[in-house]
Amino acid sequence: MNTDSFSSIMNYKFLAVLLMFFTTSCFLTGCEKSNQTNTSIRQAVKKYDKATILEGNVSNNEGPIKAGVIKVTDNKEQLVASTTLQNNSHYSIEIPASTVLPIVLTFYPDADTADAEHLITAVIHPTITRYDINPLTTAIAKKAKSMGGYNHANMVRAAEDTAAVPDANKTTEGFRGDPTTQYGGWH
Repeated sequence: MNTDSFSSIMNYKFLAVLLMFFTTSCFLTGCEKSNQTNTSIRQAVKKYDKATILEGNVSNNEGPIKAGVIKVTDNKEQLVASTTLQNNSHYSIEIPASTVLPIVLTFYPDADTADAEHLITAVIHPTITRYDINPLTTAIAKKAKSMGGYNHANMVRAAEDTAAVPDANKTTEGFRGDPTTQYGGWH
């Protein structure tokens, strides 16, 4: 074999490898774009299959709140249910079957004053039934809403951004459970 034919074969192999690399890159880029499209598909609608009792405690920075009204609204701000606190900071409220999530539990100090400062918590999981309502849950819910709405990803990010997490718990070894409950979060 002479050097010219050897050089031609090497150039051909180099071009073949380059073409194969280019084709593979295009294919992988197409896969990435396909995956990106799939992640933007809306999640399944979550709702209560049967009537469900939600309960929890209402408090502010001074302690338990024992009087006021809790109103539950859906994503369209339509009233779903309501209850009144009477000499007890613990509430219990029945959410009707087929109620679509998310819903918001809003505490008002006075039933007639909707403009008064209120506390909220957002409900996004149909299997969780305990939701405290306090200034921290209010901050988390408001932050999640500003991030694009009440969904699991926004609620977790809002809880992590809002609650002070000790450095010891930010590592895998130091993690002791769900940060949203451990640090007074939304459930």
